[in-house]
Amino acid sequence: MPDTSLAIGIDIGGTNLRAARVSGAGEILERVSERIDRDANNAIGRIIELVRQLDNVDVTAIGIGVPGRVDARRRTVLSGGYLNLAGAALAERVEVATGKPVIIDNDCNMALVAEIAAGAGRGRENVVMFTIGTGIGGAIVQEGQILRGRGTAGQLGHITVDVQGAACVCGRRGCVETTSSGTALARHIQEASLPADTSVDDILRRAAKGNAAARRVLDAWAGPLRAAIDSASAAFDPDLVLLGGGLGKAAFKALQKVPALAPWYQYPVLPAALGDDAGVIGAAFCALIEHREPLLPPSALVATKLTVLERPA
Repeated sequence: MPDTSLAIGIDIGGTNLRAARVSGAGEILERVSERIDRDANNAIGRIIELVRQLDNVDVTAIGIGVPGRVDARRRTVLSGGYLNLAGAALAERVEVATGKPVIIDNDCNMALVAEIAAGAGRGRENVVMFTIGTGIGGAIVQEGQILRGRGTAGQLGHITVDVQGAACVCGRRGCVETTSSGTALARHIQEASLPADTSVDDILRRAAKGNAAARRVLDAWAGPLRAAIDSASAAFDPDLVLLGGGLGKAAFKALQKVPALAPWYQYPVLPAALGDDAGVIGAAFCALIEHREPLLPPSALVATKLTVLERPA
């Protein structure tokens, strides 16, 4: 019998709130998005409204990807960054308002599930992913399982690349998020006295033509990211490193001029294939896996082994 189950995937980014109704095959059927409201209560209200816009009788569950530290098993946000939902009854409020079961997880875990099920990581069982946008997130799959630690792990944006560096929202200094995120790129552009509207594509083009200022921007942005990738590779020995998020492809291009620092760290690095859609697709996949009825098609079942979302007794 064909699978007609649908789910709604929500991706809470540093800048944008994205939502989509997604099929069991990973096809986005309808999408909506808006700028994020940094107030937690307002943001939850907007999530509920977006779900209502997308909901229909075929939607069986809702998945929400949350930035920051998340205990997926207990559906609890432990800490956040640009939007801090720690302590907010996110899953419960959306569940009560919509009448649909809700799962939550770190947004990068959701995106990596999508990439392994239907994107650039298909067929791989050991993958590290950095998601580069307003901030930097990360996710790790080892032997087909998301690495969770005691409740959350994979905070790759907080790998230290400069112990004397800029203060980070996490409370430490010199995290790669402070050097190699979209926010950091804007700062590098400003410090190079380039126009504020200079895009990353402009920087890449100018650097390719030998522009010294553009080259300095790319070195300042991509150099620490390479160091973070090398550190993650040394720790996890992945088959593949993926670069996702809105700036993933640009970061991949920038890294072509910043080689790995030693032969030990010569791991394949690729841009993620699903772009900004990875978060909503992965959130929907995870929701369908947790609440599947009927069984999902093979593309989505690949992700089943990646998520351990059992609720504690």
